Amino acid sequence: MASALALAIALALSGTAAAQDGATSADSASTRTLDRINVTGSRIKRTDVEAALPVTVIQKEEIQAQGISSAEQLLQYMNIAGNGSDNLAANAGIAPADLRGNNGVSGANLRGQGADATLVLLNGRRVATHGLRGTAVDLNSIPFAAIDRVEVLRDGASAVYGTDAIGGVINFITRTDYQGAQASAFVDVTEEGGGNIYRTDFLVGGGDLDTDRWNAFLSLGARKNDVLRGNARDFSNSFQPERGLSPDTRGTPFATVFNLEGGITGTGLIDPDGASVNGVNILNLPGGAGCEAGGDDMGPYDYRLWATTAANVASRYGCAWDYPAAAVMQQPLETVQAIARATFRISDGHQAYFEFMGSNAKANRIFEPNQISSSATTTAVFNPSTWYPLNDRTRETYDMVYNGLAAFFGEDALTYGAPIAYRWRCMECGPREIQTTTKAFRFMAGVDGMIGDWDYSIGLAHASSESESELGTGYHYVEGLQAAFAGGLLNPFLLPGQAQSPEAIAALEAASARGVVLYGGKSTVTNFDAVMSGSIGQLPGGDLQVAVGVDLRREAFEFNGDRRAAATRPAIFNAPFDDANALPEATRDVKAIFTEINLPFFERFEATLAGRYDHYTGFGGTANPKVSFKWQPLDSLAVRGAYSTGFKVPEFSKLFSGLTESQNNALDLADPATCPGGVVDVNRPGCEQIDPDILTGGNPNLAPEESRQKSLGIVLAPVDWFNMSLDWWEIERINTIRTGPDLDILREYYDLYADNWIRDASGEVVLVDRRFVNSGGTLMSGVEIDLNFRGQLAGGDWNLNLNGSYLDNYQDKLFEFMPYSENRVGEYIRYWSLPLRWKHTLGFSWARGDWAHSITQIYRDGYKDEEPTSVSTGHYIPSQWNPDVDRYITYNYSTTYTGFEGLRLTFGVKNLLDEDPPFTAHKNDWASGAGWEPRIADPRGRAYTFLVQYDFW
Repeated sequence: MASALALAIALALSGTAAAQDGATSADSASTRTLDRINVTGSRIKRTDVEAALPVTVIQKEEIQAQGISSAEQLLQYMNIAGNGSDNLAANAGIAPADLRGNNGVSGANLRGQGADATLVLLNGRRVATHGLRGTAVDLNSIPFAAIDRVEVLRDGASAVYGTDAIGGVINFITRTDYQGAQASAFVDVTEEGGGNIYRTDFLVGGGDLDTDRWNAFLSLGARKNDVLRGNARDFSNSFQPERGLSPDTRGTPFATVFNLEGGITGTGLIDPDGASVNGVNILNLPGGAGCEAGGDDMGPYDYRLWATTAANVASRYGCAWDYPAAAVMQQPLETVQAIARATFRISDGHQAYFEFMGSNAKANRIFEPNQISSSATTTAVFNPSTWYPLNDRTRETYDMVYNGLAAFFGEDALTYGAPIAYRWRCMECGPREIQTTTKAFRFMAGVDGMIGDWDYSIGLAHASSESESELGTGYHYVEGLQAAFAGGLLNPFLLPGQAQSPEAIAALEAASARGVVLYGGKSTVTNFDAVMSGSIGQLPGGDLQVAVGVDLRREAFEFNGDRRAAATRPAIFNAPFDDANALPEATRDVKAIFTEINLPFFERFEATLAGRYDHYTGFGGTANPKVSFKWQPLDSLAVRGAYSTGFKVPEFSKLFSGLTESQNNALDLADPATCPGGVVDVNRPGCEQIDPDILTGGNPNLAPEESRQKSLGIVLAPVDWFNMSLDWWEIERINTIRTGPDLDILREYYDLYADNWIRDASGEVVLVDRRFVNSGGTLMSGVEIDLNFRGQLAGGDWNLNLNGSYLDNYQDKLFEFMPYSENRVGEYIRYWSLPLRWKHTLGFSWARGDWAHSITQIYRDGYKDEEPTSVSTGHYIPSQWNPDVDRYITYNYSTTYTGFEGLRLTFGVKNLLDEDPPFTAHKNDWASGAGWEPRIADPRGRAYTFLVQYDFW
């Protein structure tokens, strides 16, 4: 009994598990070989049951049982992953400047630290970050079909692997040898349609390392994610104003009329109450047909929610369109992945290997159709020449609009024959698409073995990720669009059932900019590493083991914008080119030495000391230590803990991207040097209005971010049918890199930011510097728990596992001189990780003979929603607004049959109860999702999965 308990606790410490931490039984684990291996988080080779690391291990069988078909889905399933904008649903919509350019990217975000602070490894070594931004590894490039297991180090590892492992390490481990041939096909089909997933894989290999002294295998996989459009699910609906959610647009499929000089309405309309009116849709005037007559996705514009200015309050007769529901909930994606590996036994103690990984991913980011605003200004792209005129072609529609306005405002308020300025959603233009192709590869060669009693490993790898985004439908050349609107060829006042003329459609097609390259980028990393580990003596508890190594790395990144010749390229309406951030290839060298020493002071107490010194081109050197320990006072109890530091150098794009001078929109800005507070006051000398431009872009003076990580945990295995682990952790990041302070901060704290106010020779402010800066930080802490029970029932073996993550504290501060905020756990936060208090996965499995069954509950806690927008007349709270967003609970079921030789069949149901995502009223102008939260929920609904896997020999 004692030896079985000791083995169980050792397995829990090392994280060896079938599902989450510690789920493998002692009996089944005891049959495993005890070859010396590397466990993620340590450079010392040892038998796997000796490790003392908080590692979660997920085996391939569990991945298959859950119907998980990609690395992105795996991260969404794991409780230690943060709820950030890292999946293809959460990053489908609007994003702040420092999250743009992530087209088609899925990232790994551990403990809410961000994908840029989570180190992703493939077989223990780095792959290149995504080519468009160069900040994080794209999980779509990982050859998921060949994955044997996934090891997740739930602890900082800057001292072991490098400075970007602040949140932890996720190591995708593929097979290292294979003999035979295997084919598999997988489908994941939704009950309501849309968002289906298909995958097919093939694996073939031969050669026995022991007898043939070689082995080689090849794995090929292809996957396709169908698009899931926002309007394909009933819960995706932003017309719920009574609950605090309504779309902020007056660009509707049946156009809204605006007041502009020279137009039919002149510069203003006055309603019978004497109030100024603008943004009028004739469908929403008293006696009109109602906004819904313009289409199923139209409704009244709720100025109470969005009216932060008098101009919006004047739009009380406007209509809105449900543009958030017109966006996609799952981006279409097609990937092809391959990995090949050949291993040669040089001698009994040495082997060489060569590995190639390649992938091609095609993603299509889809937005709602463009809004055409001829109403914006008389000097806009769509100027008065494109306003809707009165002529023989337009007379019937023109009179309809005129009569609708005149019936309410009176003919004296209108000028018959003058053109109509409008705002229109050009449905005929098609949805806007940005199609991104990413080609990634890694070639690696290495040799490892033993020299005497010392293990060694030497590797050389080169990896690349190259991406290119091009325009799809929905984008048009400005000149061509102007021609399509000229003379009223395009009609913005069509009702459902009416259609544009063939000539108008032909004009739009002729103006299409489909196929124009938007931008592209390339990220590469070349890495040489060598490590040796072995025993250098004895301590009372056993061998004193040490590892020493070097890590030499060259990183490079480049980014380009519009590749057309600047002098001749025609303008494309609303295309998000990024010429200002074009960056010729930038490189840096990283040179590191590291060491790790395991000190078994006593039989039941050991400590591990690790240290790493990195030298970065342009930043100098930094040393980061890590101290960890394991104390096992009883066979059934162990205590573990660690402390480490880290730092993360700025990404190339934040250092060297181009500078942009943009217009300042603050109309109340005064010079804070002569006017304390910087707010215009005509009655105070020196407080006159100033109008400098805003400077944004890269900042070569950025310093690295720094971090401190702490953890303390226990592992308990009092009986052979139960074990558990409980780990507390804390991560503090300081000197974080973010966009520069906004104008309110810059003028309020002028003494601290005087250098940000750039002046000419006369002392006048001409620019305000808002480039990236080091400032502020975050402080997070939480507890992770894993409970495992096992036994026998009805002649079969059962297992019950609870894996949970409790977030105790999340505090941040925008700037270093500020105190940390109040604890924000359970509060809505835009864009970044949503700090849920509690998440868990509760799974029960039972296996007997050729059958295995499992049912899993996935739980995500609720949180406090953000409040509705304040209006100029006060604070408006809708009648049914609820600050509490419900919890989200789903159940998955699967059954596997292996009774046929060589054949494995798995059938599953995801979201067994067909649970809709909980409603949230977050403002859809600032986040993805129309009434639901894609950082938490799966919008696909109930889905059926089926896996067929066949081993030919």
